[in-house]
Amino acid sequence: QVQLVDSGGGLVQAGGSLRLSCAASGRTFSTNAMGWFRQAPGKEREFVAAISGGGMLTNYADAVKGRFTISRDNSKNTVYLQMNSLKPEDTAVYYCASRRGAVVSVLSRGYDYWGQGTQVTVSS
Repeated sequence: QVQLVDSGGGLVQAGGSLRLSCAASGRTFSTNAMGWFRQAPGKEREFVAAISGGGMLTNYADAVKGRFTISRDNSKNTVYLQMNSLKPEDTAVYYCASRRGAVVSVLSRGYDYWGQGTQVTVSS
């Protein structure tokens, strides 16, 4: 069983930055691929970024490429999402997710465990 705790959300002006963190429990963290998803009001949950178990491979949604960076520190059982040049359309609840296996997935159904979510609000 893996438990995930998201944190780091908040209110920021357009053009600003935030760093989200996801602390994980469980002995298999270092071998699990991790992802970040987001869900805006009235919209479906969408893929944001993912990182492989070893941290060598990453994948980003087109909407965030060049602005967001996913990383992980396996010694701390933590994955991060650095978000720069934030836009109002980035406003959403952000969720981290973990999947059994090291290969990344862009599909929410590919993940087995989810954090509780952290709200990110970007004002114009």
